[in-house]
Amino acid sequence: MAGPVMGYGPQPVLSCNRRTLGICMLRVALTGGIGSGKTAVSDYLETLGVMVLDADRYAHQVTAKGEDAVTEIANLLGPTVVDADGHLDRAAVRELVFADPKKRAALESIVHPRVRHEMNEAASRATGPYVIFSIPLLIETGQAGNFDRVVVVETARQLRAERVLERSGLDQQAFSSIDNAQASDTDRRNAATDLLNNDGSLDALHAQIDALHDRLTTLSREPAKTADY
Repeated sequence: MAGPVMGYGPQPVLSCNRRTLGICMLRVALTGGIGSGKTAVSDYLETLGVMVLDADRYAHQVTAKGEDAVTEIANLLGPTVVDADGHLDRAAVRELVFADPKKRAALESIVHPRVRHEMNEAASRATGPYVIFSIPLLIETGQAGNFDRVVVVETARQLRAERVLERSGLDQQAFSSIDNAQASDTDRRNAATDLLNNDGSLDALHAQIDALHDRLTTLSREPAKTADY
């Protein structure tokens, strides 16, 4: 595959919250299923000088020891999700909310606004033509419409399973449970403006990312309206 598929899904109106020398900083979401290769994409983009904001990292940051979110989560799920040292037991939290949509939604209402705030604060300091928001559950949480572009990393399910089982120690049942709870490939494609295929080699993926980087840099010079995440 020579380059990313462009214009795959809806084409949002370009927006930005600042201009520097005529360049609009695009807000670009990056997403994909478990094991699709989002980290490989993010890592390579960073070598190109692109700011990458990882929602998972910020979720850990806002639920670290001493953060008020930890108290709210304990009030929601019970004191057993916090250990004696005040750290959140993330495995216990996952177990309690995974099969309970109401508790999961309540947990997200605690964590997600804080994550969005921190990511927006960091993005406001960006100086490049675009900034990447890496959000694994972008589609599931209905956030795709908040971004100028949505980049989806797509990989065959069996290949994703092999990668996850090799790197994480999860078994096939655990992978399937997580994968089945996420958006379908079709849903992600429908939201995508740009599609990266990661069924091949790392070099092939990098070639697609290079083409995407050029495209986004060009798009950043188009007229835009002010908007916020």
